[in-house]
Amino acid sequence: MRILMLSSTFPYPPSRGGTEIRTFNLLKYLQKKHFITLITQYNKEVTKAEVEELRKYVNELIVFPLPPEPKNQSSIKRLLAQVGRFTESVLKATPPNVLHRYSPAIQALVDDYVENKKCDVITCEHSVNEIYIRPEFRNRVNTVVDVHSSIYGWVRNHLQMNASQNVIRDRLYLSLVLQRYERRYSRKFSHIVVTTEDDRQEFLSLRPDIKIAVIPNGVDLQLFPYRSQDPGKYNLIFVGAMDASHNIDAARFFALEVLPEIQKYYPETKFNIVGARPAPEILELKNIPGVIVTGRVNSMVEYLHQATVCVVPLRTGFGIKNKTLEAMAAGVPIVASDRGLEGLAVDGTHPLRALRANLPQEYVAAISKLFEHPQIRSKLSQNARQLVETEFTWDIAGQRYEQVCLENKNRE
Repeated sequence: MRILMLSSTFPYPPSRGGTEIRTFNLLKYLQKKHFITLITQYNKEVTKAEVEELRKYVNELIVFPLPPEPKNQSSIKRLLAQVGRFTESVLKATPPNVLHRYSPAIQALVDDYVENKKCDVITCEHSVNEIYIRPEFRNRVNTVVDVHSSIYGWVRNHLQMNASQNVIRDRLYLSLVLQRYERRYSRKFSHIVVTTEDDRQEFLSLRPDIKIAVIPNGVDLQLFPYRSQDPGKYNLIFVGAMDASHNIDAARFFALEVLPEIQKYYPETKFNIVGARPAPEILELKNIPGVIVTGRVNSMVEYLHQATVCVVPLRTGFGIKNKTLEAMAAGVPIVASDRGLEGLAVDGTHPLRALRANLPQEYVAAISKLFEHPQIRSKLSQNARQLVETEFTWDIAGQRYEQVCLENKNRE
């Protein structure tokens, strides 16, 4: 099968963020059996070495530059540009970041692949790539959108949790653009893939006529081996890209509202914030006693193995979290919010695989329990690793994704 994959996010190395991790691991699996052409875009952070490394995982790699960011402008020009972008976004029912990334050269290439029957399937890795799919493509080729997460649901959740960085802008986009956007683009595709049941329900209201596949994220078990011992002590860890709004909100919430309460009982407690590109709001947290901000590290799993407990105090964002799955695979006991555990069966009628907390006092109680009881840490660690091994590997996700790509072909 000839698969044309579209990813405006350069998916290597698979450690920059959730989009990169999912895209890379799905293409890595599919390339074992199928001919993969990847069309992607790069920015100034991507090195030549990374481009060459990515070539090893696809049959054909076609790379275009992202459009340049606007240069320094006067305040009046910036305001006019913002008004122009907003107006265009409303008229086209398309978010500004999708319009900004659009490349006519990529569009011409995709059109050529469809017109000349050079591919059997086109997959859009994240919904932002939907812009290259014309509605009539469905009559000629299998078209799949791997949504990653609902943009409408994401922005709505940020507003509900008071985590939006620009409330007025986001409220306008939510009401005028985003719901129309998801309704419009979802109707162009043969298949829709989401990562959680919540997102499936979101899109079923838009496309009740088709089957929507739920394919969760996975973990590379070789990159995240089970730890050999429990380090004990009082070390907490939170991981992720530290320029992402949901991670910034989570780290600040925990450092400011939870950590001081824990330190009343366990003064030695350290809170390690581990991840690339820490925003100024994250760097400021270093002034709080016990907070350590590492920035990008060479080996995330080494930091996980040194932690007593991994916390995932997310208050916003949809979808299964790679950070949660990776900590589970590494054998680190987890205390997480409902958002941090979304899509995972960890308690209730299921074996206990993580402790749930949303309010500061709930985090204090759960973390104290794990600090005091190594046997509970061991139980969570073993149960969580078993869950990942049986349900959340990239091989499992890849097999399910392959079946979606093959579906139309199997009916012929």
